[in-house]
Amino acid sequence: MATIQDVARDAGVSTATVSRVLSAPELVAEATRARVMKSVASLGYQPNFAAKSLRTLKTEKILVTVPDISNPFFSQVIRGVEEAARAAGYSVLLGDTRHEAEREEEYAAMLLRREADGLIFLGHRLPQTLAPMVAKKGARTPIVNGCEYSSDLGVSGAHIDNARAAAEAMEHLYGLGHRAVGVITGPLASPLSRDRLAGVREAAEAAGRTGGLRVAIGDFSIESGLRETTDLLATGERPTAIFCFSDEMAMGALEAIRRAGLKCPDDVSLVGFDDIRFAQHLDPPLTTVSQPMDRIGHEVVRLLLDILSGRAQALEHVTLPHALAVRGSTARPSKG
Repeated sequence: MATIQDVARDAGVSTATVSRVLSAPELVAEATRARVMKSVASLGYQPNFAAKSLRTLKTEKILVTVPDISNPFFSQVIRGVEEAARAAGYSVLLGDTRHEAEREEEYAAMLLRREADGLIFLGHRLPQTLAPMVAKKGARTPIVNGCEYSSDLGVSGAHIDNARAAAEAMEHLYGLGHRAVGVITGPLASPLSRDRLAGVREAAEAAGRTGGLRVAIGDFSIESGLRETTDLLATGERPTAIFCFSDEMAMGALEAIRRAGLKCPDDVSLVGFDDIRFAQHLDPPLTTVSQPMDRIGHEVVRLLLDILSGRAQALEHVTLPHALAVRGSTARPSKG
């Protein structure tokens, strides 16, 4: 097996030059770079990246954990993460925690063992084993959160203003004339769900319609949207509009509306949250809060790279813009 010394002799350069060509080619003259790469190819030299990692204490890998890899929202954020990481020369390791604290801790151990240079977590919980690292390093901790926001996490992150986004969705429904509105939240252990619910209540109070607000707790899944909407529609005062805290729950809600022999939006208007790629292809197309999923992925990588390079001096919380995509699932309530 060829060594770096063999390549250096064949190309007529030093081993340092060969190493520089392989690690920072932009610093080497084009002619020299071409000669070295020709020798690498002809000799079949394979750089020992594992040894390089041990020398530099860098793996050039980023670990990303996601609560539910099957959720289309997270898949789009992950795509943004991968694009930004690859452009910076990093590979992405992906872990599906399935909302389980034990799985989160298992992936946290990979960071502690230095199997990755940094961690991006898209859930609401910071693994307990990483708390001492955060307490010691503060803003220099190579951990970033995406989507959620809580000052208690103690790490930088990127997200939207969930409270304002939820308030705008409610203002849209109230503006159409709806008085009785059902709301299906995500798990209230999540700051994201709590922020959205706070925005809902703020809008209801501002409109003087808190009495017509009915809240059910879901888990962001299609099944919970179906289940909670079925219950909302079966009660005495049927809501004329339903706001779900995820598009997947809205898909379940749409099925429940049809099973009840009702039509959307003629009988019940429907609003989702996220604007996953399926939302505009539903029947009717779903009115929803549009999140910049790719940009969230890009931003969390940028934040992590700033930490890894030493540029980050303080925690940074990036609030990205959202928009309400108004489509065919919302309309004025039926006079009947």
